[in-house]
This record gives sequence, structure tokens and C-alpha cells, in this order.
Amino acid sequence: MDSTRVKRAKARAKEVMAEMLLAEIRKEAGFTQQDLAKKLGMKQPSLSKLESQDDMQISTLKRLIKALGGKLEIVVHMPSGDIRVGQFEPSCH
Repeated sequence: MDSTRVKRAKARAKEVMAEMLLAEIRKEAGFTQQDLAKKLGMKQPSLSKLESQDDMQISTLKRLIKALGGKLEIVVHMPSGDIRVGQFEPSCH
């Protein structure tokens, strides 16, 4: 594959990963629902319900992402540019 096609493929992969659902993020991180539920100290059906919610507390989402080995950042996209919200970081309390 030539370098232009490789660059396009990598860019497309990055776009797809930028818009993943929680279940997809969990799978990408190599966890089953059972594994992650155990790590979070909850039952698998509870995690399944969490993954399908379209609204949850930031603290819950942050805990879930941390258990997957990630870090949650909230970015607001304004007409003047992107702004990272630091209000939910531990050092800001």
C-alpha cells in the first residue's frame, strides 16, 4: 500500500475511534462486560444498563473510563475554539 493510502487509512481509523460508544471503547480496551463489571465492583447487568444509557453522571463516566485505563476529559467546542473543562479534575476542587 502506498504512503498516501496508508495516511488516509490511519486518518479514517482515527475518525472512527473518535466517535465510539462506551461498549466499543470497552471492547477496544480488551474487556468483556463481565471483566469490567468485576473490576468496578458491580454485576454485569448493571454495567450493561450503564453502557446503554444516554445520560449519566460525570463521576460515573469518569470511574468507568478510569477502570478501562483511560482518562476522561470534557471539551467544549465553541465558535471561538475548543475549551477543555477542568472543573471535574481532582485538583480543581
